[in-house]
Amino acid sequence: MKSIYILLSNTGSLPTRAIKAVTSAPYNHASLALDQDMKRIYSFGRRRPTNPFWGGFVEEDFVQGTFSWYPYSTCAVYELRVTRRTYQKLERIIKAFSRNYKTLFYNYIGLLGVPVNQPIDVPASYFCSQFVAEVLNRSGVRLFEKNSALVTPDDFRRHEDLVMIYEGPLYEYPFLHSYSWYQPKKYRSFPFRKYMKQQVKSEVLGIYEEEGRTYQFRDGFVKPKKILISNKIHRLKSLFHSVRKAE
Repeated sequence: MKSIYILLSNTGSLPTRAIKAVTSAPYNHASLALDQDMKRIYSFGRRRPTNPFWGGFVEEDFVQGTFSWYPYSTCAVYELRVTRRTYQKLERIIKAFSRNYKTLFYNYIGLLGVPVNQPIDVPASYFCSQFVAEVLNRSGVRLFEKNSALVTPDDFRRHEDLVMIYEGPLYEYPFLHSYSWYQPKKYRSFPFRKYMKQQVKSEVLGIYEEEGRTYQFRDGFVKPKKILISNKIHRLKSLFHSVRKAE
């Protein structure tokens, strides 16, 4: 037998809070992990952390992906035991999704059918919990009698065959592979001034630092800081180009 894991999460983002106001569910995002330490975890969600409206199939990354913008996310992790053959079939199905990720999109329209109990299937489109239910169905694990397009994250939370092994802050999940070096509160000493100077030189002036002297942005800073830096760089770049045109 092998174990797979279903991660239900709540980032606290504005879209998540809006959904939570309607559903009253503690978690409104579902992901499927093929290992306990979440190295291989998949879902349908944002392709870019800054754009909640451009979604599709994603291999989620706790270090550089959307979760890194919300380091105080909460979650619940559920374990499901399957046969080795079922596990191998799941791997093949996930690989097919990965190969065709460019043609797969988020099923925003399908979300409208859930409250009225009317499944809206859009070709090559899924929302997070629909994807998890559909992949399990295709592998032979049918947890729900209803259409996958009607499955919500809260349905997994209430399923009797799923065993909860953890609930709490996402980055305190004891098996998370990046936990030992992903600790947002310890990153307050990041050299922002040096980083900003480097970004102005490279992005605005086109002057690049020698390898080994560059500062990489450390994930785990709260989203407003990243937005602030991006906006500053964008304004400086626009100003620089305006001055050059004037000359």
